[in-house]
Amino acid sequence: MLKIVELLKTEYPLSRTALTYSTPHQLLVATILSAQSTDVRVNIITKTLFEKYKNVEDFARADLAQLEQDIKSSGFFRQKAKNIKNSSIEIIETFGGEVPRTMEELITLPGVARKTANVVLSSAYGITEGIAVDTHVKRLSYRLGLTDNTDPNKIEQDLMKLAPRKEWSDFSYRLILHGRAVCSARKPKHEECMLEHLCPKKGVNNIGNV
Repeated sequence: MLKIVELLKTEYPLSRTALTYSTPHQLLVATILSAQSTDVRVNIITKTLFEKYKNVEDFARADLAQLEQDIKSSGFFRQKAKNIKNSSIEIIETFGGEVPRTMEELITLPGVARKTANVVLSSAYGITEGIAVDTHVKRLSYRLGLTDNTDPNKIEQDLMKLAPRKEWSDFSYRLILHGRAVCSARKPKHEECMLEHLCPKKGVNNIGNV
């Protein structure tokens, strides 16, 4: 595992979320939007969204139908709009208008599970409480033989046992970068992969499942 961590660090020295944001709340909104979407698409949406809704109060007061239209191209827009509005209300009513700084508090917000909470904590606050598991992290962790689980929370626990705590956040972002650039879902580029000699390629022959 340490070898994998070091090779990824060498290949991807800069590791950060690709989402564009200026405040912790903007990052929370962007991360909610990123579910079943791409960071590129989300950044296009938030460029105008954050000009229209400038703070948590604006999102809390937003007309739900209008907010749905504003984020429609992200997919699953009705549920996302509801989660963004309701989480904003909760942040104001329960947390004094500030996005919480703990996992326990963040996951009480509508639409926020551990993945979203990990992204907000690590990127907005520099706090490491876990490993954000998205579709790329899930796929690569399985292929690399780091987990046999398919549930994101169980995958996270497996990875937390293997990777040094100080590497948790960066490890997640580097797996995402590697998943996008090399270890794609359908046609992984084995010949370009610096992890190829360490990778058992679990599930690659049954590629539709990983």
